[in-house]
Amino acid sequence: MNLFNELKLKAFNSGSRVNVFIAINVIVFLVLSVAYVLQFLFVKQSIFSDLINSQLAVPAHLPTLIKQPWSIFTYMFMHDGFFHLLFNMLCLYWLGNIFQEYLNGKKLTFLYITGGLAGASLYILSYNLFPAFADYTLTSKAVGASASVMAIVVATATLVPNYTISLLFLGPVKLKWIAVFYAVFDFISIVGPNAGGHLAHLGGAIFGYLFIKSLQNGNDWSKPFETFFKPKPRLKVVVNNQNHESKKQNKPNQLEIDAILDKISQTGYDKLSNQEKEILFSASSTNEEN
Repeated sequence: MNLFNELKLKAFNSGSRVNVFIAINVIVFLVLSVAYVLQFLFVKQSIFSDLINSQLAVPAHLPTLIKQPWSIFTYMFMHDGFFHLLFNMLCLYWLGNIFQEYLNGKKLTFLYITGGLAGASLYILSYNLFPAFADYTLTSKAVGASASVMAIVVATATLVPNYTISLLFLGPVKLKWIAVFYAVFDFISIVGPNAGGHLAHLGGAIFGYLFIKSLQNGNDWSKPFETFFKPKPRLKVVVNNQNHESKKQNKPNQLEIDAILDKISQTGYDKLSNQEKEILFSASSTNEEN
């Protein structure tokens, strides 16, 4: 029981949205895997797994999609095998935490969901628009968090392109080159057997890039989402006006934050002064509380 409580605390009560999304994906994978094993042992037929995939995977066929509109959301929490899940969750953990370091968990939540929707949209649109996929539209379905993860990867690389991480066998690599590599790889892989998956990746990547560029231009697409899910205060707190004014003066303004984000985009996080890092940290903490 202590282990269960510890896992629950780490996954859902740590304050990290990255941990929450990883936990949801892992739980869904484990529950479905156990169900598939029981199906194999007792039924020896794939009735249950076929039903789950048909209802939760997002179809390219529009009439089928209209009958199961929820699948455009559920598909981004399903995975086709352990290594599919592992790779996506590792990328989400590494890049998602960097994203949260500069922005906040609410924006990551917005980007995960909308990036997944963008990926599904490009996949569906492509399979119904291009003649190359005409023979596969009726039967094609997509699963996986890859589009959502790619949105976060590219968004992070767009926000801090010169941020450097160490990769096995490669050493230090800037995020912008990682994002470029994955985008090019997904594009040239459209001619392969997993065309739908790579199209979804590209949809997420494009959305992640546009989201950060819009944010840097002062237009935050996540604001309506954050406002909608902002909890209403249950109590009214009366504070000393003098203390309130002092806190208000210490709170960084949006112009300072925008200037720092622009500097990060141009020269990287390492070039920030200690004061600028403190301002960015303070703004991130304020956004999380709000």
